[in-house]
Amino acid sequence: MSKSILTEQGEPELFGHPKGLFYLFFAELWERFSFYGMRALLMLYMVNEIFQALAERDTAAAAVYASYGSLVYASTVIGGRISDKILGMRSSIFLGGVLMALGHFVLAIENDVAFFLALAFIVVGNGFFKPNISTFVGSLYKDGDRRKDSGFTIFYMGINIGGFAAPLLCGWLGETYGWHYGFGLAGIGMLTGLLFFWSGIKKNVFGDRGMPPNKEIYEKKILGIPQKTFVPIVAFLAAPVVALMLASYKDIGGGDTFLGDQNVVNLLFKLIGVGVLIFMTYVIIKSKPDERKKLIMAVLITFFMTLFWGFHELSGSVITLFADRNVALDGIMNASQTNSLNSLVIIVLSIPISLLWAYLSKKNLNPRTPYKFGLGLLLAGLSFYILSLSGGSADENGMVPFAYLFIMYVVISIGELFMSPVGLSKITDLSPQRIVAFMMGIWFLSSAYAFQIVGFISKQLAVESTDVNVGGLQTLAIYTDGFGLIAKYALGAGLVVLIFSPLMKKLMGNVH
Repeated sequence: MSKSILTEQGEPELFGHPKGLFYLFFAELWERFSFYGMRALLMLYMVNEIFQALAERDTAAAAVYASYGSLVYASTVIGGRISDKILGMRSSIFLGGVLMALGHFVLAIENDVAFFLALAFIVVGNGFFKPNISTFVGSLYKDGDRRKDSGFTIFYMGINIGGFAAPLLCGWLGETYGWHYGFGLAGIGMLTGLLFFWSGIKKNVFGDRGMPPNKEIYEKKILGIPQKTFVPIVAFLAAPVVALMLASYKDIGGGDTFLGDQNVVNLLFKLIGVGVLIFMTYVIIKSKPDERKKLIMAVLITFFMTLFWGFHELSGSVITLFADRNVALDGIMNASQTNSLNSLVIIVLSIPISLLWAYLSKKNLNPRTPYKFGLGLLLAGLSFYILSLSGGSADENGMVPFAYLFIMYVVISIGELFMSPVGLSKITDLSPQRIVAFMMGIWFLSSAYAFQIVGFISKQLAVESTDVNVGGLQTLAIYTDGFGLIAKYALGAGLVVLIFSPLMKKLMGNVH
């Protein structure tokens, strides 16, 4: 029944789940609406507006897109830590939502300085919002509650509904009436999400969950300012610093120094990567033999997932440009709206594939994690191979049938369902309890490094031209040849994983 009931503990329920789940569901749905709505327009906006006067506009846009994506995901490690130690989940989610909404609305201002500042507000805000709302969902259920998995399934469906609807609506508004209208709608989406969350707090559906972990620390003064106020001030002041990093997209030394084609963000992530590898090597060496094997496997899973996301996240950059310049969309949708296809496939196929795993488990045929990862990478490679073949069906204007793009999204989305849902849970299973939080941080960082891969590939497939209408036969071979090369790397990685899967099974021990 649909009406709210009370559990024996007096907590309100709806559809057999804590009522707070549905407030978080809509808060996250609208936050993802804002995030993916903006992302669908971002690359096209940079190429056609921000960098339109540059012959190297694709390269510049690729550098900014990669830096933005890397910083967005890296910020979750810092935001999650501040939440755990000082703010608590409620204050963090609200602070993050305000910053992100501000970023979307600033993005609606037609100004280059405002553009970088807007991206910076979204980066900082996402750091506070994203890691905490998922954790908040988990806190609604007690340990061992069998409803928890289905609760997360409901929650993640909200993510994909937002990811599906946003490119369609923001993409239509942005490309029909003007980019800034699309960005403005994304901002309205973020405010709507905040209103749902605030409404849940007012109705007390969360009980005492999500409060600051320590009231004394929360109220403790730094420079005469309580930390509950000091943290938001620092967060706002951090935005201009992040904006400067994003604006420094050009290669240091112009590629003529020993640094090569590196910008500030590239160098930052290389330094962080070296530091993480050194520390992980130390941890692995110091661990017990059984722990050591599982930790090595956790690192391998993280690496393979980084590789997959590096190919997958090209959807917001190179693949969007390919759709704009070389796909005969024929009024089906515009280029920015094609970003909705991934979420559409996930919504349609997530339940059938989860039922497939359940069926195979009953038959003792459910593949172990390494095999699923290998198959996921093979599917990623197959998806790009399909795109590389599209050139053979191009018309006299260099435009390829929409079917190739659609099939590509179906195949890579199935690969995502093979890898992404199991990866996160396996990290917690494979990591010793004493460093599980650190390993979760590494997992979040993997998405940040995936965008470094995105940036590298996008620069290789950049088209040099000041013509805003460049496309057709001028760009077709650049994209199809590039997709063919990506396919070879992804297929090769998938084969390597499958070949070594028996060894990796041994490293996992009793973890399935």
